Amino acid sequence: MSDVRVNADQQEEGEQQQNLVKAPVKRSLGLLITTYGCLFVGSIASSLLAKYYFVHGGSSRWVSTWVQSAGFPLLLGLIYFPRFVFKTTKRRPFTRFTHRHLLFSVVIGLILGFNNFLFSWGTSYLPVSTSSLLLSTQLIFTLILSVIIVKQKVTFSNLNCVVLLTLSSVLLALGSSQDKPAGLTKTKYFIGFLSTIGAGLLFALYLPVTERVYRSVYCYAMVMEMQLVMEFSATVFATIGMAFDGGFKEMVKEANQVFTKGPTVYWTVAILANVVTWQLCFAATSGMVYLTSGITGGICMTALLAMNVIGGVVMYGDAFGGVKIVSTVLCVWGFSSYVYGIYVKMKKDEEKEEEEEEEGHTGMKTVEDGGELELEMGMIKDDVAAADERV
Repeated sequence: MSDVRVNADQQEEGEQQQNLVKAPVKRSLGLLITTYGCLFVGSIASSLLAKYYFVHGGSSRWVSTWVQSAGFPLLLGLIYFPRFVFKTTKRRPFTRFTHRHLLFSVVIGLILGFNNFLFSWGTSYLPVSTSSLLLSTQLIFTLILSVIIVKQKVTFSNLNCVVLLTLSSVLLALGSSQDKPAGLTKTKYFIGFLSTIGAGLLFALYLPVTERVYRSVYCYAMVMEMQLVMEFSATVFATIGMAFDGGFKEMVKEANQVFTKGPTVYWTVAILANVVTWQLCFAATSGMVYLTSGITGGICMTALLAMNVIGGVVMYGDAFGGVKIVSTVLCVWGFSSYVYGIYVKMKKDEEKEEEEEEEGHTGMKTVEDGGELELEMGMIKDDVAAADERV
């Protein structure tokens, strides 16, 4: 009977550990909603502000690249405030941050820096609505790379979403010849077109790679620490490019002599607001990948493209003809189908858990003996039989 008691204790301990795992998952729902809210605001605002810089006279693609990562010091607040200001955690920042994490963060950061540069080229030439819809092409590559790198399971839900969102970009490409801004040559337009596609491909690689790396990360704060290193590396890449392109002196000249809205608006809106919103966007993207997966993070970002398209039409008067309408509808349709697929899966998982619980209850019987309640479970019976055989 000692073996029975040991197994019963082990089972009780296992149940306690499961409860400890389930509680943080429930608590993380609020964190997930907050993270997606930050992604919503950061993604839309950063795309519109990136175009704002070029619309009002800005011309340096290296400046546009630099502002996308230069806000990395803002992450120090997310890293240090929970411990030293809010007292919500006892974990010291950068605990368990290994040389391997550092190396991966630096390499991914350099890739991210080049991705930002390609995005800047595309934004400088293309309307916001066009570049936003083109970026949805990354989804099909995100799914393929996720299958290869993180063994992502392909389901009808995510495949249907990827196909619809990719189809929206194909339709846009077919009708893009009439969407060139006035005065832009066909060559420059297609340079912007290809640069945006390239940025989407690099971002498709970024998502599953970071998901793979985050599997060795044990808390959300550590994700922000790795993001800090990534953004620092991307900023170094952009700063070197700026140095070869004229350095920060060109920014002063551009603010005082070129920017149509004046130096005050240049530094506060075109630079500072860009820095803040881009950092919000990238930090929230990393958080989404950590809390969900690379493909889910990519789909959530792509779902915001419809809002970027509308924002480009409202803010900058981008053309919104039949092709863009169909593309936007496909974006919304694809994302809605994916969300519905997740909902169906969650319902099935809940039903499965309920069935398992019912089976567990039916496999349990109680015996009254002298006022004492004895619980006999099938698992314990099997353990007793095995113990008898050993004896």
